[in-house]
Amino acid sequence: MRFLLDAEQAEFGRTLDQLLGAADTPDVIRAWSSGDHGPGRALWSRLGATGVFALGVPEAFDGAGFLPVELALSYVELGRHGVPGPVVETAAVARLLGCLPDAAKEWLPQIASGDAAFSLGVDSSYVLDADSADAVFVVSGDELRLASGGHGPLLPSADPARRLYAPVEGGTLLARGPDVRDAAARAVDLASFLTAAQSLGVGLSLLHRTVEYVTQRTQFGVPIGSFQAVKHRLADALTGLEFARPLVFGAALSLAPGDIAAAKVAAGEASYAAARAALQLHGAIGYTQELDLSLWLRKARPLRDAWGTPAACRARVLAG
Repeated sequence: MRFLLDAEQAEFGRTLDQLLGAADTPDVIRAWSSGDHGPGRALWSRLGATGVFALGVPEAFDGAGFLPVELALSYVELGRHGVPGPVVETAAVARLLGCLPDAAKEWLPQIASGDAAFSLGVDSSYVLDADSADAVFVVSGDELRLASGGHGPLLPSADPARRLYAPVEGGTLLARGPDVRDAAARAVDLASFLTAAQSLGVGLSLLHRTVEYVTQRTQFGVPIGSFQAVKHRLADALTGLEFARPLVFGAALSLAPGDIAAAKVAAGEASYAAARAALQLHGAIGYTQELDLSLWLRKARPLRDAWGTPAACRARVLAG
């Protein structure tokens, strides 16, 4: 049995890589971190035109249907290129509303086209990018509300491009009951899964940038990448990421909560390990904000903990 991307999926991944590679994402990330969302929203629109956000929207609402393998492929590339914004949360909103058809008609076509970005909080102390989202959905218990009246204060974040805000109370009630609880659980599972894919992409980018650096940086007249200790650190980082990759795509095939949790913890830990190796092997220059590497270094730890901490994911795997 072969578990490989088919030709169409591989071409889609290459297309995204080329689009994002030409988008100067470091400048987009820095602008987003400072509160300037213009470049990020322009990139969002281009991603929408490729069909990235339609992959999680049912066909009845102008989407491509729910295609988890293609979603995983897309979000690995989004992580690899460091695309800022509520990309995971928007997909999770699509999953949430897709399970609640009465609340979906107004919003899902906007997600599919890339015309809107949404944020989501599920029994959470924060919502991501509430200042730039076109709407913020909040689930509390068995109630789904559309937040109104702006957003709470900006909260501290290890990654400045992950702009966290305290959720506001109240808002328009969209749905209530056990169906909301079930839909929210599916949305959280998808958010965890896509964050795992995003983490994998971040780790792959960190490893690639570090390999490039150690082949150029010399010491004692030779590239530091020729030192055995450096090779071992890079090999460990690569092994972790390559073990995480099949778990992420395996979770795409099953969407079982335990498989998603295993993918999330593996990808998050592998990405964080790649970040630590990248920081140490770059030496003092790795600490500088001017270096583009820093934009990815600051993503690894927050993504590791977002939508399911390692402890919570391990407990879920053990629970079967």
